Amino acid sequence: MTIDRRQIALDAVAPFRKRPLGHFIDGRDLPGSGAPFEVTEPATGQVIGQALDATPAEVDAAVAAAKGAFPAWAATPGAERRKILHRIADLIEARADEIAAVECLDAGQCWRFMSKAAIRGAENFRFFADRAPDAANGQSLPTGEHLNFTTRHPIGPVAVITPWNTPFMLSTWKIAPALAAGCTVVHKPAEWSPYSARLLVEIAAEAGLPPGVFNAVNGLGETTGKGLTEHRDIKAVAFVGESKTGSAIMRQGAETLKRVHFELGGKNPVIVFDDADLERALDATIFMIYSLNGQRCTSSSRLLVQRSIHDAFVARLVERVGRLKVGDPFDPATEVGPLIHPRHLAKVESYAAIAAQGGARVAAGGRRHAAGANGGYYFEPTLFADAEQSMRIAREEIFGPVLTVIPFDDEADAISKANDVDYGLAAYLWTGEVGRALRVSNALEAGMVWVNSENVRHLPTPFGGMKASGIGRDGGDWSFDFYMETKNVALAFGGHKIQRLGV
Repeated sequence: MTIDRRQIALDAVAPFRKRPLGHFIDGRDLPGSGAPFEVTEPATGQVIGQALDATPAEVDAAVAAAKGAFPAWAATPGAERRKILHRIADLIEARADEIAAVECLDAGQCWRFMSKAAIRGAENFRFFADRAPDAANGQSLPTGEHLNFTTRHPIGPVAVITPWNTPFMLSTWKIAPALAAGCTVVHKPAEWSPYSARLLVEIAAEAGLPPGVFNAVNGLGETTGKGLTEHRDIKAVAFVGESKTGSAIMRQGAETLKRVHFELGGKNPVIVFDDADLERALDATIFMIYSLNGQRCTSSSRLLVQRSIHDAFVARLVERVGRLKVGDPFDPATEVGPLIHPRHLAKVESYAAIAAQGGARVAAGGRRHAAGANGGYYFEPTLFADAEQSMRIAREEIFGPVLTVIPFDDEADAISKANDVDYGLAAYLWTGEVGRALRVSNALEAGMVWVNSENVRHLPTPFGGMKASGIGRDGGDWSFDFYMETKNVALAFGGHKIQRLGV
């Protein structure tokens, strides 16, 4: 029997195709009264519904609900929070196919990746659920005269603002640790892909999360997002998106001294030395730039290849890139789907001319794909060769299925070129020499380095970037460092000398 995954997605969002998607505040679906904006299907260009920009009053209501629910949720024992978060994970798993189909519908992501991303969302909730009972734990730091001990306490209501590239999984990555820590949440998903976020907040309510603990408002960044980042009762903002937007959020939150956590852009290098396992390096390079339609913050969008193997490696790349299957994201065989929005398609397309003007060669792709003849936002998997590090295509985040290849001579040259960008999120290194792996990893200006591997996430490890790629770390207890305040208590043993003044 053929499964109609697109119909599954349409059925899941059917209530919000009959009327605009509003907000979920204090445990209730609120229709909303703000200005509508269209949500389109990237694969067809068709309008699949509308969502409503939250009004200032609706933003205030969501924050008030989070503020009102905070004392009780913060006081809820960690073991009880763990039970609720595990129930959320259970429901995510039960609806994983439906969630994945919605991601294909409004984000244009391919089924072959989204079917796993939905399960990963459940794993995020389980991981942080199991840490909830110990989230408040600190350290014992005794001295000869005092017993110092630390405790951690949830910071309060937080805003979580997430992007459109893998919206469901990235939402769980932020919201699960916030809830496990004892914070309450107001979530604003990206306006281009709002539907799976609604599924998440409804699942949380069904799992027994108390009203007001997790609220969701839709809207544009410059209105709803700004209302959250400037709101006096929001204590912290966790944001995933463009570096320029992160800078704006920092300015907006400065007046209220908000804590911020930013996962921002990247221009991540993959460095291939001539002693590497070249077949595995080729597979990983292709996967890390062309999966998720190239719309991945950790994509290896710059390929630095040692000059001695450069030409042969590029020839293999051209061959493989030309065979990538582009098409319907609901088709399990599809490897590259559409870009998210016509505005983004135009941006990605513009870099073909920029590459040619700069002196690079368009070795593969560089044009809109024929799959977009029906109105979809498809772009050919693209390879820019004969590039130099000074070119815009080697320095700017394109955020599409576009790879720029740059030759290097030796270790020093590879490190210099890898670090010569504003970003520092991730880096990938392929070599057969352990000493070189250690030397180069240590020298790279990146928050995360994978050696002889593609991006394989281990949830207890820190995730985040340097420079313009972000502030702070997610993962394991690093998440709790953001969502919780640390308090030190110094308890005197009673015998230390106290100076006496005015005697």
